[in-house]
Amino acid sequence: MVICGAGIAGVEGLLRLRRLAGDRVAVTLLSPEDELVCRPLAVLEPFAPARPSRYSLERIVVGAQASWVRDRLVRVDAEARVAHTSHGEELPFDAMLVALGARESSPYEHAQLFSDRGAAERFETIVHEIDTGETTSVAFVLPDWPVWPIPLYELALLTAAHARRSGRAVRITFITPEARPLKVFGQAAGEATERLLIDAGIDLHTGVVARVPAPQRVTFGERELEAQRIVTVPRVTGPAVPGLPAGTSWFVPVDDRCRVLDTQGRVFAAGDVTDFPVKHGGIGAQQADTAAAGIAHLAGAGERPPPFEPVIRGTLLTGERPLYLVARVIEGIGWHTELYGQAPWPAEHKIAAEELGPYLNALDAASA
Repeated sequence: MVICGAGIAGVEGLLRLRRLAGDRVAVTLLSPEDELVCRPLAVLEPFAPARPSRYSLERIVVGAQASWVRDRLVRVDAEARVAHTSHGEELPFDAMLVALGARESSPYEHAQLFSDRGAAERFETIVHEIDTGETTSVAFVLPDWPVWPIPLYELALLTAAHARRSGRAVRITFITPEARPLKVFGQAAGEATERLLIDAGIDLHTGVVARVPAPQRVTFGERELEAQRIVTVPRVTGPAVPGLPAGTSWFVPVDDRCRVLDTQGRVFAAGDVTDFPVKHGGIGAQQADTAAAGIAHLAGAGERPPPFEPVIRGTLLTGERPLYLVARVIEGIGWHTELYGQAPWPAEHKIAAEELGPYLNALDAASA
């Protein structure tokens, strides 16, 4: 088997497959990265000296008794079952898990992009300007889909809390095309998030698609807003791997068992690379678990697994007490939401992954 990608979904799939199939399957991990970086806490970096946790990929691969090819996937021959790398290597497979993540792009020319890669460097300047009184207005603008919205809501709430503790008067505006905040989590989550924003003194505008036609200028509907700083998050698109089908925005289409369409049931995909509309580390981990169970079944280890049943588990950092959100799909048409003041899952890494979470906790304990 070949696993392409060493992010949350890729490593979760590796760990789950090893548990389910043991030594029935020889696994090769294809990734140019040297580390697994847990990025979901990146929104805290501009406000605190902490940095994302990093874990040696070599240690993970060796512990999982897998092989590691330090290279990138450039093409898949699904019929011949061969993965082609950028250095010209050919990796034959009986099954493949594609977990490459998504590509990011900036939706606005005149807005500052906040990404979990290099987050501190991008936003620390704004925090410093708030502390010195140089910046007194910040607009957070959520682009239309596909995006993952939670980090921008967190950033707005954290900024408001920081300004409040610093005794600085800052006008903070949040503009979103969503009919209600965090619509993907359901009505209860939206209402709770709306209350948090209002209580934090943030001016909220929902159901409008904004434009940023010039520096310090935002337009939405018939309104126009001036803000000294404008912050947004990336739009994401699929990686468009030659040899794999590409759906809307180049995301890889998968069925309810995370099998890539038109690949004879031998190529699976998980995480942001797929056409599942919600982009989230926990969802990627669940997809990887479903794919690993399917691959183990192909190898003769276990019964045919059930279809993927998504459960979104998210932590909304607020600057005060976090809000924990759980959303389950009901009959495929809507979300049932549960809200918690205490984490209903091990929350050390802000990722609800059944294999990866405990594994990283054990690594942390061993290195403590």
